[in-house]
Amino acid sequence: MPNVITIIGNTSWGNTLGGLLSEGGATVKLWARSEAEAKELNQGRHKYSVTSHIEEALNGADLAIWAVPSRKLRENVSQARDYLTSSMLLMSAAKGLEENSGKRMSQVLAEEIAPSLEGQICVLSGPNLAREIAQGLPAASIVAAHDIALAGRARELMESPRFVLSTSDDVIGVELGGALKNIIALGAGMIDGLGLGDNAKGAFIAWGWAEVVSLGITLGASASTFYGLAGLGDLIATCSSTLSRNHYVGYELAKGRSLPEISASMPHVAEGVATAVAASQLARNQGLKLPIINLIYGILFEGLSPSRALSEFKELAASHH
Repeated sequence: MPNVITIIGNTSWGNTLGGLLSEGGATVKLWARSEAEAKELNQGRHKYSVTSHIEEALNGADLAIWAVPSRKLRENVSQARDYLTSSMLLMSAAKGLEENSGKRMSQVLAEEIAPSLEGQICVLSGPNLAREIAQGLPAASIVAAHDIALAGRARELMESPRFVLSTSDDVIGVELGGALKNIIALGAGMIDGLGLGDNAKGAFIAWGWAEVVSLGITLGASASTFYGLAGLGDLIATCSSTLSRNHYVGYELAKGRSLPEISASMPHVAEGVATAVAASQLARNQGLKLPIINLIYGILFEGLSPSRALSEFKELAASHH
């Protein structure tokens, strides 16, 4: 019997995972929000089926994956809650923090399901540019769970020749790496948009990543996680690729467009925007001074010009000696 995997979320990442996992031999069902969406998707040339009925989507699933924007996770989990069973692994594939609470996605997931199912939660993160994977290019990611054996089970369900997975028990670090790197990618996009060059961008990324590691360790993560797939690997991909939504937003901000204008023109969500809000609040709560993250927040929400990245360059350097 093939493994049954349910993907919740008609997103680019959800559909990419659907294609990837069905090619690997799993029976994949994807849940879309409307019957019209499901009907349209079922006319495509892919091996997975799409339904707008959440009960049908989850029936018999070995693994349920939420591939939705972080701001939509709580709502989507609550809709699925009544159909989750103790035989399912429950995975978040969202890379963000809840804007108002600062909670990681596994924490949101745990709050919305029966307490008896909390031990079934795992997370997926890594350099996952969906368009590359959809084109058949190879990728590697990491599955994390508090129980490493559970992460291993999830890996066995998902791994394929062109999607290599490793496991970790550092859920906090894997989630924070995947979420916080988006803030640094916004800054990298700004540097590129301002034409400041790769030397400046390299310095900016290094300083910003030092802040991410500092915040992560303070919140209970292992430092080594930030130099693996869910940290440095994802950071490099997101800060350098033109496929990165967060890099795109930063680039366009540097070109003079407003955040509302950029967001309205994008079909997908740039997670770094909401994550900047959450990260700034978390840093304040922990009494941490994170000038790079604060600068990105100020450009996004307080009217600072992206050119501040240049005018404050020496000051930013001094704060990271």
